[in-house]
Amino acid sequence: MDNVDTQVLKKADEWQRDGRRVVMGTIVRTWGSAPRPVGSLVAERDDGLVVGSVSGGCIEDDLVDRVRARALAADTPQRGA
Repeated sequence: MDNVDTQVLKKADEWQRDGRRVVMGTIVRTWGSAPRPVGSLVAERDDGLVVGSVSGGCIEDDLVDRVRARALAADTPQRGA
């Protein structure tokens, strides 16, 4: 059975092969009682469909808003707060 990160990567690859725009998110640092560890992944399709998790939901909600507004650069990594 695949682990969650492998499933996220496979789904993102599938979406891209289907011609969809995909944004990936990765936890690079945590503090306090973070719900997910460093390295956790999330992928979001251009229509808001999400696979994986990097938080208890609030970060994913913000990512959905940013993707829908096309506020994230397509070819440049960005680091959120």
